[in-house]
Amino acid sequence: MGFALAQGSSVKVSSPLLSLFPLFNPLLPTPHFKMNGISDTQLMAERLESLKAAIIGGLSLGVACLLTNLCNSLVLVKYFDILTSLQFTVNLHWLVSWAIAGFSGLLFGVTYRYIIRQDTNPQLKAGGVLAFGLVRGLAQIDAGWSWSFVVLALESVLWFVVAAIVLDAAIRIGWVKAFPSA
Repeated sequence: MGFALAQGSSVKVSSPLLSLFPLFNPLLPTPHFKMNGISDTQLMAERLESLKAAIIGGLSLGVACLLTNLCNSLVLVKYFDILTSLQFTVNLHWLVSWAIAGFSGLLFGVTYRYIIRQDTNPQLKAGGVLAFGLVRGLAQIDAGWSWSFVVLALESVLWFVVAAIVLDAAIRIGWVKAFPSA
């Protein structure tokens, strides 16, 4: 059983969920945003640049994670008996850890682009890298105190250093545009 609407009439759908999220309501007209004098197309271009920075950050951190895990298994575990817990095996735990590292890199890429803007301040760059690296690294040390966890903490900082170097190179060669300074 269906119904037809007379021409010019409209249907009002009342839903508590749609009233909480009016931007996601498909029945409302699409709003045109203007933020600090920035048009929709400029805003979308900035979002696209942030997405590119996020992808580059996530990929570079994921590759750095893979390389350090291989280094742990092939070098550190072989020569230092105290670090045997760093042995690399592909299993569900490692895949989840790798996915989390990639997602951390994704968040880092977006944030790093906004942190450095068009400035050449080395303290801003180092501060962003250390903030992300130390949060991840110190959480690993908090999980358990042993030399293995110290190595993992240092690895975390190294991962974000690699991601920052790759992002700086991407900005320098024009793959990603730096966020404009205020």
